[in-house]
Amino acid sequence: MPSSISYTLFTIFSTLLTTSNGAFCEKYTEGIVIKRFEKTTHLHFYFHDIVGGKNPTTVRIAGPPNGTAYSFGSTVMIDDPLTEGPEPTSKLVGSAQGMYAIASQQDASLLMVMNFAFMEGTYNGSSISILGRNPVMDDVREMPIVGGSGLFRSAHGYALAHTIAFDFKTGDATVEYNVHVTYY
Repeated sequence: MPSSISYTLFTIFSTLLTTSNGAFCEKYTEGIVIKRFEKTTHLHFYFHDIVGGKNPTTVRIAGPPNGTAYSFGSTVMIDDPLTEGPEPTSKLVGSAQGMYAIASQQDASLLMVMNFAFMEGTYNGSSISILGRNPVMDDVREMPIVGGSGLFRSAHGYALAHTIAFDFKTGDATVEYNVHVTYY
């Protein structure tokens, strides 16, 4: 048994059940209560937002009719690779799936709605959900973790994003993420 989980036996003293003829009967059953402890993990990886080329990972799905990809209201769907290192050819550990939109008329701030879906190692099959503001011109941006699945069920915490490369010609970006996640 995992050391982070302690099991306590309890008895449910009376559960009312309906029998086939509609009468009620009393039944005593035993069950298990699970007490879990929070764990905090630091994850470090790189996000590759590829706008141009043969295999873009970002596709514009909405926006103003006469606007550019960087106009207020522009919204893109993403399936961006997450890698161990900053190079796109580095080992793939997952993908960022979701969308972001230009949410400010005054500055370059995005609304990020995405899942970090992990496909490698201990966290294979688990995901972390991010929902928050990303002022992309800031050196380091903080976004909240609002949930997760698998090992990250009921997760909370924060993700710190730092752009390490941006190509003004193509719009491609590489972003370093330091994620601090607490889960059960």
